[in-house]
Amino acid sequence: MENKKNNLAHILLVEDNEGDILLTQEAFEACKVKTEISIAKNGQEALDFLFKKGSYVNAKKPDLVLLDINLPIFNGHEVLRQIKADSILKKIPVIMLTTSSNQKDLDEAYGNHCNSYVKKPLEMSEFLGAILKIEEFWLQLTTLSE
Repeated sequence: MENKKNNLAHILLVEDNEGDILLTQEAFEACKVKTEISIAKNGQEALDFLFKKGSYVNAKKPDLVLLDINLPIFNGHEVLRQIKADSILKKIPVIMLTTSSNQKDLDEAYGNHCNSYVKKPLEMSEFLGAILKIEEFWLQLTTLSE
């Protein structure tokens, strides 16, 4: 993301697992690009954040969304569909970051226009490596819409 190299990249992490939240935050601390990470712990919080509803009326539009599939209230597929149906939000890259290796989940995610599907590695070092690759591609190499 050429326009973010010297600025703060804002990431919305949509994840309900506390361990995965902490791992992701720690991994981004090791990245070259400085990041601000907002957390939504269920699909409703994610949608409220993105559509600036309720306590999120002043929420900053994220540069990137990391979205788990298995979430309370609305699952990741439902959240993705609403993001990609909105004329402004659909420009935000959405990476499905999930433990699911189910072909149906993969097909549905790409069918709903996710930008990437990353299966969460179980080993901590591999998880860190995956986050570093996401950061390198999406926040360093790629130029994203403002």
